[in-house]
Amino acid sequence: MHRQLFVLVVAFLACGAARAQIVDSYNPPSGTCCLPSVAKSLTDALLDWNQLGRYHADNEVLKNQPADPKRIVFLGDSITDFWNLAQTFPGKHYVNRGISGQTTSQILVRLYPDVIDLKPVGVIILAGTNDIAQKTGPETLTMIQENLMAITELSQRHGIKVILCSATPVSDYTLMPVVGRGGSSVAPGARSAHRIQTVQRPPADIVRLNAWVKSYAASVNAIYVDYYSAVVDSAGMFKAGLSDDGLHPNVRGYALIAPLAEAAIEKALK
Repeated sequence: MHRQLFVLVVAFLACGAARAQIVDSYNPPSGTCCLPSVAKSLTDALLDWNQLGRYHADNEVLKNQPADPKRIVFLGDSITDFWNLAQTFPGKHYVNRGISGQTTSQILVRLYPDVIDLKPVGVIILAGTNDIAQKTGPETLTMIQENLMAITELSQRHGIKVILCSATPVSDYTLMPVVGRGGSSVAPGARSAHRIQTVQRPPADIVRLNAWVKSYAASVNAIYVDYYSAVVDSAGMFKAGLSDDGLHPNVRGYALIAPLAEAAIEKALK
């Protein structure tokens, strides 16, 4: 693994060298005060690329408890990870296994330890937006589809009811200010280009993925949940006021999709 890290670092430096040139003025990029900690963080991430360790201890606790006939696992990325299930669904037997930033390929690797081994009656899956954003590299629509198919088929093979959710829309209504070194704003009213959500996640790609998810769910007797329609506006954007960053639901956004999830779970439990 250390050799792989060395190769990655060398490749990164080589890419930088390929673009090198003499400049007219010295204008270095913003540095960091804590390079050793950054390097360690990168090494740790590469050692557990799929983040199997995130829920390992919690999973061991659940596996040692008696089987729960009402256990439902919420599986996905940051939209699931940030969802306070205990607050939204008090008293319910819901287990959160979302991890921020993950794509369907990483979620697929986590399926056994984070879902199947917990022996839930159902799994509710919300994933794909980070694939569109190329968080782990470029992917075709077919690649995303096949990952979701594998997650679904493996779950069903183990007697787990599958609930597939549409990806939520994004919007550019809530662009965030540029943050400079030390946390200060660079300039009043300045905007950060990387916060333009529709660039990373084109709305048309979200619509294409959702159309497939809906069709696939019907073909394999999975339950489909249309989060998208509940929070999208007439322009195809995440409705203003339902997201603070144009990507993740806020409290009001989660309040709109929660009843849809609850209805789907009740259907699965029947």
